[in-house]
Formats: sequence, structure tokens, C-alpha cells
Amino acid sequence: MTLCIGLMSGTSADGMDACLVEITPDKVTMVDALCIDYPDEVSDFFKALAISETLSAELIMDADRLIAQYGVQAVVTLLEKNALSAADITAVGSHGHTLRHRPQPDGFSWQIGDPSWLAEYTGITCVADFRRRDIAAGGEGAPLVPAFHQVAMQAHQPCGVLNIGGIANLTLVNPDPNKTLGFDTGPGNALMDEYCRAMTGCSCDAGGSSAARGVVISDLLEEWLQHPYFSEEPPKSTGRELFNLKELTIPAGSNPDDVLATLAELTATSITDAIKRFAPELKDLYVCGGGVNNSHLMARIRAKLSEVQVQSTEAVGIHPDWMEAMAFAWLGWRTLNHLSGNLPAVTGAQGERILGGIYPAGAGENNQK
Repeated sequence: MTLCIGLMSGTSADGMDACLVEITPDKVTMVDALCIDYPDEVSDFFKALAISETLSAELIMDADRLIAQYGVQAVVTLLEKNALSAADITAVGSHGHTLRHRPQPDGFSWQIGDPSWLAEYTGITCVADFRRRDIAAGGEGAPLVPAFHQVAMQAHQPCGVLNIGGIANLTLVNPDPNKTLGFDTGPGNALMDEYCRAMTGCSCDAGGSSAARGVVISDLLEEWLQHPYFSEEPPKSTGRELFNLKELTIPAGSNPDDVLATLAELTATSITDAIKRFAPELKDLYVCGGGVNNSHLMARIRAKLSEVQVQSTEAVGIHPDWMEAMAFAWLGWRTLNHLSGNLPAVTGAQGERILGGIYPAGAGENNQK
């Protein structure tokens, strides 16, 4: 039995997800999972970093250490919860927290969360920095999770997997991995959450209740949908640098519920337009990520995809909160076993690559303190 832990801090910046999984060559089974929620001030700090035009080196290094400390806390808590020791775990696969992501050409991607600190303070070998090898090979570096979807959803192919985090990404899983397609569709929850914080002080529009009360501002929606990203061909990826409120025109005096309804419609429309364009025959769509809890958003997606069965990944035994953390546990295991972790058909890389750097566990006195 091989046990690994995956860590994920997504663009929603709401917490550190940790997932304990059992891995065999052809199967990944979740054992347990938890999330260490970020306090509001920490969440706001990470969100501000994502869209800040200038950052000091000191601020970046503080954030790098802070993400790692939350990762250590999540790993140690998960071990204690399951009466396990560091010696029982083969690896921690850490995505980190994306500070910057620029797509090709001349792409780069920067995830913070010091893996040396993780290895030192958990006593477990850490695999991290997954994206940059794919970028060096000419790929986008993201999304990487479609390679995991290929394995996790093998009994349900062909199908679509939609992750609605801060940014939404779509995998169109084909039994032939060379024909699987995956890309970021555009905004997920990020714009709605950012607007809620600015207007109400709340972290999100819980359940989409405010958006459900509002009326879509059609002219505004049409203007936003003209963003050139939506018409680009895959491979493609994006981030908060492109989709944040600074980049949108919102008329002064607009009704907040109407703006939230329009932002939700932007997310739903950009997702469903991508599905209609690239998978017009799709029958089954499984949804994960925080957006699955937004009942208004889910209703809008279902209404726009009347011929598609849209349901949570829970329907196939994968809790929607943990899909991405599971994926990075698996990617870490792949790296340690000298196996590739990318799908070139998804990222646009020149070929399959072993991803990430390996930070071996030490025997230091700091382990699990």
C-alpha cells in the first residue's frame, strides 16, 4: 500500500486542502481529507498578492513561508487524525499557491509554498514546482489535473470534468489520452467573490442567493464576453492577472444583486460556450470545486446544457472539494516513480515530461514539530 498526501491552495485563497490517498498503478483511492481555513486577513493578503502590480521581495518570501507553514499544519493534522507517522507516507505532492501565471508564448508560472520547509517540518519527501517543466517543454504548465482525470474517471469515459475554483477549468476526457482536451474556460468564483468582498464584506455570495435575486445586465454581459481569451483555441490557460475587477467595466450605481447575477452569468456562459464549441456531443459533465456549492450557478449551467447530465463528482465517488488535492498526491507519486505527469494534448508541451522537483525528507530535529 502506497500512501501519499496532496496539498492544494487554489486561486480562491480560502484555505489549504490536504488529501490522504492510497495509490496503485491503476487506481487512486481517497482515505481522508481536510482543509485548514485561512483567517480572513490571510485570505485577503493572498488575494491582494495575486493582482498586485508590484511586490517586494520580502513580501513574497513571507508569503512563501506562510503557505508552507499552512501546508505543514495540514499534513501534521491529517497524520494525527489517521494515527499515522511521517514514515507511513511516501510523498507529499504540493501544488503551492499561484502567485503569477503567464501563458505562452514566453510563459511562466510561479507557485509559492517553500517545499524545503515542507520536507523539513513534516519529515516527508516533498514533490513541488510541477508546472515549470511543462512550460520549459513549450506547454502552458496548466491545467495539469486532466492527466489525473484520465485515471480517476476511467470507468466513466467519455465525459467532462469541470472544476469551478477561482478560475474554471474543463477536461473533456476521452478513452484515448491523446484526444483528451483540457483548458481554463475563464473565471469561476473569483470575480463573484471579489465583488462580494468589495460590496458587502462577505467572502462569497453563499449559494448564489444574491445573484438569484438579481437581473442580468445584458449589455454588460455582452461586453465582458468579448474578452479575447474566450475565443482563443486550446491549449490555453489563464489566471487572476487576466480576470479581476480592475479589468472589468462596472457602471457606478449598479444594483449589487444585478452585478452578481451578471458575473454568475459570465461564468456560466463562458463554461457552457466552451463545452458547446469543443464537445457538442457531450452527455455527462461532472463538477467539482467550490462552485458546485453555488446552487444558482449550477442551475444556470444546467439550463444552458439541457442535453447534458450535469452532476457533482460525488456521483462517481469523488468528493468535489478534494479532486485537485488528490491529483497532486498522484502527481507527486508519478514523479517519484519516474513517470510523466502531463498530457501534451492538453498543455501543448512537446512531449510527456516528469514534473516537479524532489525535496527529500531529512532527519532533522524539526520534523513534525
